[in-house]
Parts: sequence; C-alpha cells; structure tokens
Amino acid sequence: MPVPPPQTREFQAFSRNIEYARQMVTAGHHLAPFQSPVIDIGDFYRAAWVQAVSAIDHWFHEELYRRVAEIAAQDSPDMPHQLTRFELPLAKVEEVRRGTTTLAEAVSEHVRTKWGNASLQNPRKISEALKLVTEDDVWGKAAAEINTWSHNRTAFTGQKLKQRYVEITERRNKIAHDADLLDGDLKRRRPITEAEVTDAINWIERIALAIATALG
Repeated sequence: MPVPPPQTREFQAFSRNIEYARQMVTAGHHLAPFQSPVIDIGDFYRAAWVQAVSAIDHWFHEELYRRVAEIAAQDSPDMPHQLTRFELPLAKVEEVRRGTTTLAEAVSEHVRTKWGNASLQNPRKISEALKLVTEDDVWGKAAAEINTWSHNRTAFTGQKLKQRYVEITERRNKIAHDADLLDGDLKRRRPITEAEVTDAINWIERIALAIATALG
C-alpha cells in the first residue's frame, strides 16, 4: 500500500478480513486446474468479492463507533455539527442524569443502536454516517490522497471514487441477492475472473486506507 495502514484495532481487523478474501482468491487459483462439473471456481471469486465488501462495511461501522466515542468524551464545542444535534432517548438522558452512565457512553451506545443494522455499502449512507465525526468532504479528500499516492497519474474526484465504489458493491449485491445470475436467466451466471476480483479487493483496500487517511 502507498502509506502504512493505521495501527488501530478497527483497521487491523479490516486488514485481516481483506486477507481472508485474498486467501479465497488464492484457493480458487490453485483449484483452477482441477475444474470439474461439480466445482465452479468462480464461486471462490464470488465469495471473495462478498467478503471484501463485508470487510469495508464492517470497518466503516467500527470506525464510526470509535470516533464518536472519542469525540463525545472530549465534550468539546468544536465537535461536528451533526453530532451536536444527535438526539438521545429520554431513557438515556435519565441514565446520564443519574450518573449510571457517562454522556460519551450514552451517545456511543445510541449511535451503535442506530447504525448497527444499517448497510454502509452506499456512498450516500457512508457520508451521512461520517458526518457525525467530521465535516470534511471525506470522499473528495480520499480521492486526493489516491491521486497523491499515484504521483498524480490519476485524476480522481470524490464523485469518481464514489462511482468506483458503487460498481464494486453493485456486483456484490448481484452475487449476494441474485446468485450472480444473468438478467432474465435462471441457469447461467455472470463470468468472473481472478483478475477482476483481485482488482476489486485492491480497490476496497485502497478506498478504506484513503478514507482512514482523510479522517486523520
């Protein structure tokens, strides 16, 4: 990778999950010479694709929870506007008033409750979630990081980077929800190659690192 990855527990977990996706690709590669009617090597690549998207989805959640907890604990007037407007249930407010929990703990727990079941595989939802921890244009800053790493041989904008992410997650959805079947066909599935899934995994890793760097 262009820069060292963050040494947080959250990013280390992400890296392990990405490595698991790469191992599935390797398994498919080694089994390819033994392709048979009962083994579809493409299924290894499809599983790796789904795993990689799940890895970044999980990381977005965990990174959100960690940063919210840290910011709330600082009790600073400079916290992001969306976090200052975050509403707590009265039950949580009462726990804080009684001293059975801290404000930071109450906020962190409720953010986890609100976002825990939300899929963070759409750039708009990701931006909405991250507004709780930053007011920066995260996608724009991440795109600039990627351009810098490539010594400006690329010219990504935030919009282009989001589109690349959407392309990857849309294929994941076709695999997960439609068995990767061709449109209108109940037997044939879309072709998938080792190169395609490797590229997708590399992009997932690159996007996560760029956003982590943009967040600081």
